[in-house]
Amino acid sequence: MATTVTLEKCGHNVGYKGLDNCRFCPGSQCCVEGGPECIDSIIDMDTVCKRVSALGLDVAVTISKDAGRYLCDFTYYTSLYQSRGRSAFVHVPPLGKPYSAEQLGRALQAIIEEMLDLLEHSEDKINCQHEH
Repeated sequence: MATTVTLEKCGHNVGYKGLDNCRFCPGSQCCVEGGPECIDSIIDMDTVCKRVSALGLDVAVTISKDAGRYLCDFTYYTSLYQSRGRSAFVHVPPLGKPYSAEQLGRALQAIIEEMLDLLEHSEDKINCQHEH
C-alpha cells in the first residue's frame, strides 16, 4: 500500500502469480503473450516528480519502477501496451494515511498539469520506441 504519491515509470509483462479478487490469474503469468518484458511511459516521471516536489505542497511524491505484479502493474502494462507508452499510473495512499483529500487533490492536480505541460512541450519529439 502506498504511503506517498508514487509515479510509476514502467509496466511489466511477466511474473503475475497471485490471484485477483475474482480468483483469476493468467495461466501464462503475463499480460500480453509475446509482448515486451517492460514498457516505459513516454512521460518523464522524474521531471514530473521534481517539478511537483518543488511546489511545496506538503505531499511526498516519489518514483517507482515496479507497480507490484498485481492488478496495478497488470493494468498499467496493458494500458502502456495499447497506447504505445502514452499512459501514466499514480499510486495514491488511502485517505488520511497520511494525507487529506484536499492535499491529495492538490497533488494530483499538480501532477496532471505537469504531465500535460511536458507532453505539450515535447509533442513533436515523442516517438514511441515500443514495437508491438
